Amino acid sequence: MALLVAAVAVPAAADALSGGRDAPDDLRILVPNTPGGGYDVTARSAARVLADTGLTGPVEVFNLPGASGIAGLGRVVSERGNDRLLMSTGLGVVGSAVSRRAPVSLADTTPIARLTEETEIVVVPAGSPHRDVGSLLAAWRADPAGTAVGGGSSIGGPDHLATMLVAEASGIAPARVDYRVNDGGGPLLASVLRGEVAFAVSGLGEFADQIGSGDLRVLAVTAGERVPGLDVPTLRESGVDVDVVNWRGIVAPPGLAPDARAELEGLVAAMRATPEWQQVLRTNGWHDAWLPGAAFARFTADETTRVRRILGGLGLG
Repeated sequence: MALLVAAVAVPAAADALSGGRDAPDDLRILVPNTPGGGYDVTARSAARVLADTGLTGPVEVFNLPGASGIAGLGRVVSERGNDRLLMSTGLGVVGSAVSRRAPVSLADTTPIARLTEETEIVVVPAGSPHRDVGSLLAAWRADPAGTAVGGGSSIGGPDHLATMLVAEASGIAPARVDYRVNDGGGPLLASVLRGEVAFAVSGLGEFADQIGSGDLRVLAVTAGERVPGLDVPTLRESGVDVDVVNWRGIVAPPGLAPDARAELEGLVAAMRATPEWQQVLRTNGWHDAWLPGAAFARFTADETTRVRRILGGLGLG
């Protein structure tokens, strides 16, 4: 089915771009956190593929961090009708909107597509004494408040949700966890390498280079299955009953004309079908999680409900 969808995506995009219009050369992608994180990697990868394959001209990517993604979300919502602006988004923005009771949410944007899913990882610096999850959890249980854990997402985001679910499944009260918020993967990496946290929970793709170089050691993946090429167990194999993944996608400002919305959906669909994008997925360890338009909108609504339920159940909502 995935191959069939990919096969029909390019003709759909060609139709969307027809009618005498050239490939857009003024497209911009907003990243709602600092450089180096998953949203940033997603946006820059998409921009490169769009331009390199001739689907668009050069695409500008710019970062607008603040309020754990809500500043960027607010900017997109304020640019009503702007069909040359996209935003890289994901579970972290949903969590920020819920936990901060923000006046804006993904429901206020134009959904273009969900693109990827990826596992979270439990990772320690190379010099850590912990070689497996069992050792780490023993130390964490002994001193939850004194064992700092870092994440690249705010309260309610994927790193935070995964951390709290691991704590709960390990018999650690979430309220006792010293979770250190970092605004994206870049600041989180620095925190881990400086030893400011005992371990981190983050997306695999954000730390791929440091894992490959040996600067970081992965103890487990949070997904239900092992990741090919990464010789580490799942949390469930390590005795922790948790299975959670992160997702990312693309949204646009509200109030787009139907033809403009169709053009953007067609562009992203065509990008997804290219060999270049498939290579991006393999390089970053991402899974194709394609959901276009209206289906993506329904998914984000369900995710908002799910995050509210999880945070409430952990006593954090």
